[in-house]
This record gives sequence, C-alpha cells and structure tokens, in this order.
Amino acid sequence: MADESNTGPVSAVAETNAEVKAPTGKKQKSPKSQKTAAEPVRAQSKAPAAKARRYGEQEKTEKLKLIETQVTAGKSTLKDAIKSAGISEQTYYQWKRTAKPAEQKPEKAVLAGDDELADFVRLEEENERLRKLLAEKLRAENADLRKRLGLD
Repeated sequence: MADESNTGPVSAVAETNAEVKAPTGKKQKSPKSQKTAAEPVRAQSKAPAAKARRYGEQEKTEKLKLIETQVTAGKSTLKDAIKSAGISEQTYYQWKRTAKPAEQKPEKAVLAGDDELADFVRLEEENERLRKLLAEKLRAENADLRKRLGLD
C-alpha cells in the first residue's frame, strides 16, 4: 500500500519524461550554401545564346535553291554550302523535307487522275479475264468429278 499513496516519485518521473520529449521536436536544419552566386560566373563565361531567326517561305526556298545549285555545280560540298547559307544542317533537312511534299503534291494530283483511271480500267479488264478463266477451270474440274462418281 505504500506504493499507492506515494505519488511523489511518479510525478517526478513524469516531469523528467516531459522535459526530455519537449526539446525533441523538429530538428533545425543548417542553412544551405547559396549557389546563386556561382551561377552568374558560369553564365558570364558562356557566350550569350543567339536569338532564333524566323525565315519566310520565300527566303527558305531561295536558300534551298542556292545550296542545291552550289552542290550540283560542284563548287562546294553539301556541308560547306549549308554553312555558307548561314543555316544549320538540321534546319536544311527540315526545310527540305517540308518543301518537297508541297512541291510534289500538285504535280501528282494532275498526273494521278489520268494514270489512276487508266490503271483502274486495266485492272478491271484483267480481273474479268481471270474470273472467266477460273470459271472454266472449275467447270472442267466439276465435270471430271461427275464422271468419276458416275453421276453423269
């Protein structure tokens, strides 16, 4: 019974536990080193990036023709002609890819109408001929089977 009535030491233990738990809240982080001071130094050492230039359709076609004439004339290699035009190789190939379909589509549309119609008529005639040939073979095979089975 002495333990039940003795509340002194129990409260002391509770107080010490509360004191120990209170300071263990959030840990304090050390301040981070500032990297922003180092970044401007790196930016100053690099050359400033050139602003992208937008070319019009006419300028693109002129530069492509200029490069093509230089290469076909044998005056320079493709890479040298592209550099002399003042554009990158990637730009040259992108322009070339986008310019070709636009130039070829109208030509194909005009010629394709007549050629497609002639091809279609020729294929229809060949299809009809093959159907007749198949029908004749099937009739002959059917007649042969009827003879073998004695149905005729």
